[in-house]
Amino acid sequence: MQNSWNLLLDKLGIAKSYTDAAQNRREYVTDDETLLKMVNYLGFKLDKIDDSDKLLAKLEKERWLYALEPIYVLRRNALKFDAVLPKNEADSLELVFKNQQTGDEPNVLYSYKITEEKMLGRKVYVRLEIQLDNALEPAYYEVDLTAGSSKSHTVLAVTPDKCYEPEYMQHHKIWGMAIQLYSLTSKRNWGVGDFTDLAELVDLCARQGANIIGLNPLNVLFHDFPENASPYSSISRLFLNPIYIDVEKVNGYKPEYLAGKEAELEQLRAAENIDYTGVYNFKMQILQKIYDDTFAKLEKSAAYQKFEKKNKEDLENLATYQALYSSLCHSVYGGWRAWPKELKNPQSPEVKKFRAENRKAVNFFKFLQYWAEKQLEDVQKEIEQRGLKIGLYRDLPVGLCKDSAELWSENDLFIKDCGAGAPPDIFFPTGQKWCLGAFNPYKLKANAYRPFIKILRAAMENAGAIRIDHVMSLQRLYIIPDDSEKGTYVYYPFADMLGILALESYLQKCMVVGESIGNVPDGFIEAIQERGVYSLSVLWSERWNGSGPFKLPQDFAPHTFCSIGTHDMAPLKMRWFGGDIETMYNLKMLTAEERQNQYKGREAERRCLLDALDYTHSWSADRTRQCDCLYGEGYPNGIMEATERYLSSSACAVFLAQPEDIFGVNVLQNLPGTDRDKHPNWRRKLPVKLEDFEQNEDFIRAVSAIDRKLG
Repeated sequence: MQNSWNLLLDKLGIAKSYTDAAQNRREYVTDDETLLKMVNYLGFKLDKIDDSDKLLAKLEKERWLYALEPIYVLRRNALKFDAVLPKNEADSLELVFKNQQTGDEPNVLYSYKITEEKMLGRKVYVRLEIQLDNALEPAYYEVDLTAGSSKSHTVLAVTPDKCYEPEYMQHHKIWGMAIQLYSLTSKRNWGVGDFTDLAELVDLCARQGANIIGLNPLNVLFHDFPENASPYSSISRLFLNPIYIDVEKVNGYKPEYLAGKEAELEQLRAAENIDYTGVYNFKMQILQKIYDDTFAKLEKSAAYQKFEKKNKEDLENLATYQALYSSLCHSVYGGWRAWPKELKNPQSPEVKKFRAENRKAVNFFKFLQYWAEKQLEDVQKEIEQRGLKIGLYRDLPVGLCKDSAELWSENDLFIKDCGAGAPPDIFFPTGQKWCLGAFNPYKLKANAYRPFIKILRAAMENAGAIRIDHVMSLQRLYIIPDDSEKGTYVYYPFADMLGILALESYLQKCMVVGESIGNVPDGFIEAIQERGVYSLSVLWSERWNGSGPFKLPQDFAPHTFCSIGTHDMAPLKMRWFGGDIETMYNLKMLTAEERQNQYKGREAERRCLLDALDYTHSWSADRTRQCDCLYGEGYPNGIMEATERYLSSSACAVFLAQPEDIFGVNVLQNLPGTDRDKHPNWRRKLPVKLEDFEQNEDFIRAVSAIDRKLG
């Protein structure tokens, strides 16, 4: 029985044990109760462990029930796949191929051999290995199989060896800026950074020789709860957050819409942190007026109809969900999972009735998406006109809110009654329960990876590169049942996921970067690098043996995007003084002993950084300065530009400067492990207005320090 149980878990990709990311690699064993839950949550009915052999037999039988799988993900130099047919029909096999993108029907030569036989009932079935004998360009191909009375259909995803890399990047290094779009302040925006600010930043980067702009996720959040501002917990990874719309650039805007509201607008601009409720509701009031005045005409335009056709059912579902949520949120707590049963299915008669009776409300949310997409497209046009080599570097979150429109629309695609999280580690001894919805790997394959393809295409649209948040999710995710604090890893079809990623990168001409901070499986980094996925690097992790001297610039990995820190880390000046340590201590996230130990570690870090900057002549050596500043009592004059010079001269392909480092910001954008009740995450505004960047002395020094060999 135990052997069957272990075989079943291995077959389903459920981890019986795992190691953490700590240096000593502590092993955790998953209890049988959690494992049994996970089997059922993945959609395989199993009441007790003793019945494992029965489920194994059922799964083996199912291997022979279908002629073809829904999709085969193949490398262009290994074009072979399996098919199951009655033995007496195998010799009449015929295949017809059609390129999804072009409609062409290539003449494909193929051969096959029998690899297995099985008697089912009174019939003998064979498994064929079909070998394609001529090359196919990377693309999706519809394949129709005919053999005697058997007819079947599948998709071949023929993938390139590597993700897309612009020719320019094969011979040059570049630099750019990594920003949180919401944090940009300007004299004209309405209290939050918007797409016009982004377009102006494009112009600024072009003038300064920068070729890339890194962004936080731009996905749509809750319309009725603007304070839920985490860009990593969206309601759909397919659509944009309308808070970034520049209302004054929407066709039909009239200055008189602001009559009597000038003081309120100035208050939103002047607020120390972003007032999400104030800004969002202010924008929605004006956008509602524009919608009322213009939508009847807009709806008939070719541009709007093209937008609707492109997004089809996904757009309709998002807009319906938002209209329903607005209608129900005042009387129902807990999101769509707490709605009446008949409203939990977007195809139910009751939802269709609501949609028809509330068409104006539904169309308003489609109107918002139209203008958000159009303004982002305008940014992309500016990038093309100004000649930025990469342009926008967008962020694809690992999951999304479980009360999201994406889950409501296609709930069967996600693991039931579970959420993604992180296993125990040195910082979170009991693990982290993110409560993010996660794809069910078996439903992904059954749907020919369509859901995964859709979110990749949405992220790659109007982008020259994307960052895959928690890229290890291509191979495995730590999944926690909703009614438990304990979870385990669930494995995904890694080769298929990586192949689809490479194919979409190739088709959309978009580079891919993987964020791999955390518990990384053995061999994972080598596997994604072999497929052309770039890595991320932050200064603080580039030390020998984790806590030794900083690596010299020439020792950094070349296929890497590097920066001083990330949105989850303290900016340079705050880190130098240990402000993040003090913040965590004040929030009781650290004990007094842990605080003291971290201060000691930070002192060693400062010493190592100063030594590295001196050794590489990133600034002129000054031992007196080291003595004055080593204990964090002073901030060394010139350290910001010296650090930027150090990193930008490294072997990394891309250096990303962060305005928080440049302007000496002393607060965190996000403190992991906290919500807004403890820390104002995702609300910090930059202290310097965008129009003043190029006149700001810190900015001038930072840009001057960046290695001028970078394009």
